[in-house]
Amino acid sequence: MDQDDEVSRLVDAIGELSFRTMGVLTEIAADEGVSLTQLRVLAILRDRRVRIGELAQYLGLERSTMTGLVARASAKGLLSRQANPDDARAVDVLITDDGARVARRLETSMREALEPLTTALDPDQQSQLRVLLDAILH
Repeated sequence: MDQDDEVSRLVDAIGELSFRTMGVLTEIAADEGVSLTQLRVLAILRDRRVRIGELAQYLGLERSTMTGLVARASAKGLLSRQANPDDARAVDVLITDDGARVARRLETSMREALEPLTTALDPDQQSQLRVLLDAILH
């Protein structure tokens, strides 16, 4: 098999894994009454407060889109907005206690749903895959 064929097979495998993962995450998010993007926001904010502009940039969204998303999540009691303590012009987004509870349930559900994908691999292969995925993502 030549290198082009191997790259094509790798790209196909990454695509298939991504679609499977997105399907699982979309279903898990829907079960909690949140969108896939809100799931991502809750995961990001589990352990930090972030300026709304930084959050939009991280997610690849327009600031106005992010503002609407945060407003909807705030109306559900999952997020709150507070003035940045270092810059009164900036607004930070924080996860609420209710949002943290939802984030923990989502994390548990994701682990339960995605962990079986790894059972075909022995512990060394799992470690190798994690290293390779880290290399791809970073």
